[in-house]
Amino acid sequence: MELFGEWVSLSTAMLLIAALVLALGFEMVNGFHDTANAVATVIYTNTLKPNVAVVWSGVWNLIGVLASSGAVAFGVVSLLPVELVLNVGSSAGMAMVFSLLVSAILWNLGTWYLGLPASSSHTLIGSILGVGLAHSLMSSEVFGRGVNWAKAQEVFAALMISPLIGFGCAALLLLLCKVLIKNPDLYKAPKADQPPPFWIRSILVFTCTGVSFAHGSNDGQKGMGLLMLILIGVIPASFALNEGANEKDMLALRSSAAEVNMLLELRFDKSAMTAEEASLELSNYLKPNVSATKITGAAVHRLNQEVLTRLNGHKRLTDIPRPNRTKLRSDMYLIEEALVKMMKTGRVEHKDAKEAVTRYKKELDKSTRFIPLWVKVAVALALGIGTMIGWKRIVVTVGEKIGKDHLTYAQGASAELVAMITIGAADQLGLPVSTTHVLTSGVAGTMAANKSGVQLKTVRNMLMAWVLTLPVCVFLGAAFFGAGLYAISKLGLQ
Repeated sequence: MELFGEWVSLSTAMLLIAALVLALGFEMVNGFHDTANAVATVIYTNTLKPNVAVVWSGVWNLIGVLASSGAVAFGVVSLLPVELVLNVGSSAGMAMVFSLLVSAILWNLGTWYLGLPASSSHTLIGSILGVGLAHSLMSSEVFGRGVNWAKAQEVFAALMISPLIGFGCAALLLLLCKVLIKNPDLYKAPKADQPPPFWIRSILVFTCTGVSFAHGSNDGQKGMGLLMLILIGVIPASFALNEGANEKDMLALRSSAAEVNMLLELRFDKSAMTAEEASLELSNYLKPNVSATKITGAAVHRLNQEVLTRLNGHKRLTDIPRPNRTKLRSDMYLIEEALVKMMKTGRVEHKDAKEAVTRYKKELDKSTRFIPLWVKVAVALALGIGTMIGWKRIVVTVGEKIGKDHLTYAQGASAELVAMITIGAADQLGLPVSTTHVLTSGVAGTMAANKSGVQLKTVRNMLMAWVLTLPVCVFLGAAFFGAGLYAISKLGLQ
């Protein structure tokens, strides 16, 4: 049957559809958790009716996703083992995709059912780390070599720091408001079914909008990255290269490739290695914990020559024969990752060389790291639908079960303003800060600053869920991936 202009077998089509549904399912459950946090304060301060609030939040999640650059989307992919990224369409690659999605969805659904706000980002990253550990254990690799431990350290640091940021900054902001703004209405609990004064209502709608937009622009990209990984792996001829690239883009890509090739040729000895040998060498050296000093410039040069050969004679990427697109994308991916790793460790020293590599990376990104509009819309709709279906459990926890007293207008605005600014800053810096962690701890911080008191049982359960998210998802990801590879070996699949 034909899918996206490419003929595939019925079994492959069913596998693709199942994987896409799972990826969108992950985003729906993400909506249960993270997006629900954005509407909790406007609902419990009577600023917006629940149905209006979730629709409003969903719309701004959609806008946030559509406005996103896609950089975070492909950052998720970089956490996965290189061999599996390059061979997603294989049985082992699809086992990776299904195992990390199933494990992430199971943990998110469990914590949602219990009404515990948990980070979908950390759930997904934990599952990815589990897949990496299982892959290194079941292959010839040294155990743990395929895991990006630097990223794991970032996640652990964010896990510890983001709740403190939310708690402390929201508490300080509330105290500052009390000093600067003397209007007593701001610090009162809302009356039953009575909306706040217009100016307070405007502030709360603004902060809800900001959190929703920031969440869509950041967390929504993770689902986009997974969808593209699946599409590229299963039907690469249609999604391996950006079919929207024009002749000007193609010219710039060839020019940058030739410029970098000349720089490599001047610095490194020409090698007699084949393109396949160069590809294998770079695949081995691009493991997360392998030193960039082991990457040979000769291998990068040889593979880049192969890319130039494949590009020459074509005015557009769509002119390249479909069977050649998958290999071309893989070569471009390896070259870009190798050059980036060499840049980060100082192996590209001269200013002109750095500028040339930066230009080349930009052109490679245009050609390979693209997100079709329909993928963005699908992810945004999944987030919005998830919020509308499952918002209540998390919203009740945030609004009723963290503090002993009802949430006031000032508390809601302080917690959301801190969350909006923190998530926006994290998006720019590429840091794995959780919407859930910042906002829920922010609510707790305002309760403490207001001397309202917190419900220790709820806070304890939330902290337990946060602490357990990574290790449990690492275990689930590893277990599902190991079971998948075992089943594949028994069935004799490749």
